[in-house]
Amino acid sequence: MTTVKPALKHFLQFKDFSREEFEYLFERTRWIKEQFKSYKQYWPLVDRTLVMIFEKASTRTRLSFEAGVQQLGGSAIYLNTRDSQLGRGEPVEDAAQVISRMSDVVMIRTFEQDIVERFAANSRVPVINGLTNEYHPCQIMADIFTYIEHRGPIQGKTVAWIGDSNNVCNTWLQAAEVLDFNVHVSTPPGYEVEAERAGLYGTDHFKQFADPKDAVKDADIVTTDVWTSMGYEAENEKRMRAFANWRVDAEMMRQAKPEAIFLHCLPAHRGEEVTADVIDGPQSFVWDEAENRLHVQKALMEYLLLGRVSV
Repeated sequence: MTTVKPALKHFLQFKDFSREEFEYLFERTRWIKEQFKSYKQYWPLVDRTLVMIFEKASTRTRLSFEAGVQQLGGSAIYLNTRDSQLGRGEPVEDAAQVISRMSDVVMIRTFEQDIVERFAANSRVPVINGLTNEYHPCQIMADIFTYIEHRGPIQGKTVAWIGDSNNVCNTWLQAAEVLDFNVHVSTPPGYEVEAERAGLYGTDHFKQFADPKDAVKDADIVTTDVWTSMGYEAENEKRMRAFANWRVDAEMMRQAKPEAIFLHCLPAHRGEEVTADVIDGPQSFVWDEAENRLHVQKALMEYLLLGRVSV
């Protein structure tokens, strides 16, 4: 194995990487997943340590990062802000200085994007956004790889986002700009995309629709998320009423292309944002999507720590 030592690089938003970098990462993901499925040991990160900092609860993020770095030969340390000095008022900048001297890569799952930005600005090692209120770049890497794996290149395709214009939606919009596909968004009134919050730098790949069925028409991917994201629980009853007509059901899926796939970042609430016959049906690839968080993040950590790898 040969590598090119990389300059310090972070993954805080999807647009931090170029299309060419993502093409490399998706190819590495394919290869790394093949090794995993073939029970072939591949340990390029021996003696490397990942620190995982959680302010928001998680199942898939912790499991995929912790298992992922171990499958690459490294180790993981879990820190919850409630159990560390970060939860007792230590400045993010100070924590970054110390933690980055004792580890090789840091993943943060928190609330405001500003927290990961400030941490990265004071870190000596790569920082990965594991989720913030604004963005969820690792999730969209997994989503796009899942489409590529089952249907081929995503360039020129159409993604229909139905529901809340949240962090996952924002990241789909950034991805469309980088990878040249289209996103159709339909949200209830009052929950529309905020271009500045989404970090959009163009609108050529993005359209908003009042009627979700219009957004889904001829789509290649139909995707959604829970109606009430973490941090918005106080709005739950209001959101249940507002989003009632934005449930992805079989009738809505019939508006998409026959070969369209359904994605959901999970956890899902059957009967709310999606019906059981859709998420458990033949067009649903949510379980492959969930597993692919593991594989894309392995490729991501390898790239941030070792640069481009030739095997």
